[in-house]
Amino acid sequence: MLTTYLLAATLQTQTVKVYVVSYFPVKDGRINVEITGDDLGTYDDVKQRTESLTQECCAKLEEGSRFRGYKTPDAKPALRYEVVGSLEIKEAIPLRPKVGESVPLPDYNAIMKRIGAKSLVEEGGVHQIWLWGYHGKIGLWESNMSSPTGDVSNSDRDPKDLPVFARTYTVYHFNYGRGVGEMMENHMHQLEQLLNWADGRDRTPPEKWNELLFWGKFVGSDASHKMVTNPARCGWTHYAPNSESDYDWGNPRFVETDIEDWRPDGTGQTTRMNADRWGRDPIRWRVYWMQAIPGLDNGLSYRGRKLRNWWSFVTDWDRSRRENWSLVE
Repeated sequence: MLTTYLLAATLQTQTVKVYVVSYFPVKDGRINVEITGDDLGTYDDVKQRTESLTQECCAKLEEGSRFRGYKTPDAKPALRYEVVGSLEIKEAIPLRPKVGESVPLPDYNAIMKRIGAKSLVEEGGVHQIWLWGYHGKIGLWESNMSSPTGDVSNSDRDPKDLPVFARTYTVYHFNYGRGVGEMMENHMHQLEQLLNWADGRDRTPPEKWNELLFWGKFVGSDASHKMVTNPARCGWTHYAPNSESDYDWGNPRFVETDIEDWRPDGTGQTTRMNADRWGRDPIRWRVYWMQAIPGLDNGLSYRGRKLRNWWSFVTDWDRSRRENWSLVE
């Protein structure tokens, strides 16, 4: 019965539990520029901004998890984001030196201790900790995982920079001097890390990356990270199907791509498109790309096996490691 229940759980919308911690070093009613290195405005404005951005990012991520939602209005989201708690700290982010880095990084261990992360993760079921802060005088990791089975994240994967608990959790570090687009990008890069790991890219010679299901057949790239197939496939965070360089989301160049009918074997219908398809808007591109990710009821298969709901790696990472999941069922 347990196995049946767990399988059913991957076929319905799953909740991502989020805890938000915000560091606001305040001086005379403003965010202290002496600490942040950037004049970020008044405390009241920045606090309101982070609250609004948190809500907006949750909504965009949910929208992005609707498989082919750009053409299927009733597509269900694979993920729901729920903020289950928050803590505001009117102090500077604690820092630690990092060998090889010219600026210090946050002391993520100290932050996790301060917020009681062990209880949040192990008892409260928190999947993600969203850390609001600044970037002017410090470094940061856009995403940083702690897991009993090892760190798979968009960081240097230092096994000691976060406390390890009985369950996996991921810390996302956001800069309140930027916007929702950068927040989404942090999540997209983390998803790419998870899918690449599950698909074996970390264990595959770079000259064979183009043969992989995610990076080669879904993204349509190789070790160059550029779009290399013709017709183009779906792209990745930095590259749309018609991009010619990183962050080239507004390119007017037309290409044939199967992003809207992607199938691993390349038999999907292609469409001639350029950046007008997403209004040449980087945020709309990010949602559009996420909606191409095989999600709930995707109906796709590869070499005779059904494709898994790839969003399940976000909520069920521990199970995926226990059961040695790949991108197919």
